[in-house]
Amino acid sequence: MAAIFELHPVNPQPRAIAQIVEALKEGAVMLYPTDTVYAIGCDMNHKGAVQRVRQLKQLSNDKPVTFLCSSLSNIAQYAYVSDSAYRLMRRLIPGPYTFLLPATKLVPRLVQNPKRKTTGIRVPDHVVSQALLTALGNPIISTSARLPDDETYYVNTADLFDAFDKRVDLMIDTGEPPTQQMSSILDLTVEPPLLVRKGRGWEALPAEMVTVE
Repeated sequence: MAAIFELHPVNPQPRAIAQIVEALKEGAVMLYPTDTVYAIGCDMNHKGAVQRVRQLKQLSNDKPVTFLCSSLSNIAQYAYVSDSAYRLMRRLIPGPYTFLLPATKLVPRLVQNPKRKTTGIRVPDHVVSQALLTALGNPIISTSARLPDDETYYVNTADLFDAFDKRVDLMIDTGEPPTQQMSSILDLTVEPPLLVRKGRGWEALPAEMVTVE
């Protein structure tokens, strides 16, 4: 059974955050809330944990995995950011947007698209996610908590936790109900940037800076 951590959504308990981070460093896989949907995640730098996440989601080798960074400056360590991409992200971060960007050598091969050498990065507008990122000091894998053999959209935390209880090592409960709003995906490897998935917040994108597919 997975360990459940009950965290305050605005002032998460530092001791609990520290315990979660220690588990992540040792290879734990977690279920946790973000500013969009609940996500399955782990320390991006723990190869074994990333492999477990890929297996859980049944992701093919050419499917990149999104990860969370704490800030725009943090993104610059893991992706090559053009001037135009920087200007757009500065307007949108933090928020419900996933940015497809060319990966630097700091991004493990297990995480990026092997052909395009690109990766998906988010900076969440979520207190608990940010607290975990700060305490861990590394990006955190973030893939939606939906299983390939179960297309259910869970509307309450109890059902969601029941579904993942034996699949992950720990689960974070902030009292926030699960949402069905995925992030919007922006491809920043092309000019102008291209909206490739309409998710949460897509209506707020600056029309003069983004092309809608």
